[in-house]
Amino acid sequence: MSKPSKLATIILYATIIIAVLIAIYPVWFMALASVRPGQRLLALDLVSMFFPQDITWENFQRLLFEEDFIIWLKNSFYVASLTTVLCVSLATTGAFAFSRFQFKGREALLILFLAINAFPGVLALVPITQILRSIGLFGSHLGLIFAYSAGTLVFTTWNLKGYFDTIPVDLEEAAMIDGAGPIQAFVQIALPLARPALAVTALFGFLAGWNEYIMAQVMLPGKEELHTLPVGLVSLAGDRTVPWGLFAAGALMISIPTLIVFLSAQTYLESGLTMGGVKG
Repeated sequence: MSKPSKLATIILYATIIIAVLIAIYPVWFMALASVRPGQRLLALDLVSMFFPQDITWENFQRLLFEEDFIIWLKNSFYVASLTTVLCVSLATTGAFAFSRFQFKGREALLILFLAINAFPGVLALVPITQILRSIGLFGSHLGLIFAYSAGTLVFTTWNLKGYFDTIPVDLEEAAMIDGAGPIQAFVQIALPLARPALAVTALFGFLAGWNEYIMAQVMLPGKEELHTLPVGLVSLAGDRTVPWGLFAAGALMISIPTLIVFLSAQTYLESGLTMGGVKG
C-alpha cells in the first residue's frame, strides 16, 4: 500500500483535532460557568466565552458549605454502591445459570430480555411505583435501589451470559474432578475469568444509581433528606431564577466519581463489552 499523501495526512489530523475540540468544549464551557461570578451561564465578550476572566470559587463554596451537597453526595454514594453490589450479584448468578444450564423456557426468557431492552426504562416507572407502594418501599432509598437494579439487570445479564459462553466449561469440569464443588468452581474458576464483564456490570450498576434523575424525583417525593445529587441540584432552582453557576459546579463534582470508576475499570471495559456481545 502506498503512503497517504501529505495533504491527506494534514486533513486527517485536522479532522481529529476539530473532533477532540468539539468533544471537550462542553466540559470546558461547564467549567467556565462554574467559576464566573454571579450565576451567569454565558459571557458577553468573545474572549470570556472561551477563557476565564474573573475567576471566583463562590459556587463551589456555597454548594459545599451552605447547601446540603454533602448529604446528597452521601445518599448518591449509598444508592449507587448498593445498586452496584446488587446488580453484580444478581446478574452474575443469573447469567451463569443461562450460560451453563438447559431448562424449560430458557430461550424464551433470553428473547424476552432482548425485547424488554428495546424499551426505555421510564416506561416501567408506573408499574415499579405501584409495586414499591404495595410492599412498603416507596419513598425510600431501598426501593430506589431495587428499581435501579431491575432496570439494569436486563442488559447486564445478557452481556454476562455472552461472556460466560466464551469461557470453556472444561475448566470448571476439571476443577470438579479435582474435588471442587459446583459453587467453588464457579467462584474460583468462572468469576476470575469473567472480570472484564464484571467490570462492565459494575460500571452500569454504578451509573444507574449515580446519574439517574426521573425515578429518584418520582420515588422520593418531598423528602429532602433523601435526595440524591441530581434531584438535590434541581431543587436549587427557584420559580424565577436558575442558578447556572451552581449547576455547573455541581455537575463538575458529580462527574469526578464517575470518571474515577471509569478509569479504574477501563482495562477490562473493551473486552467485557465486545466479547459479551458476540455469543448468544
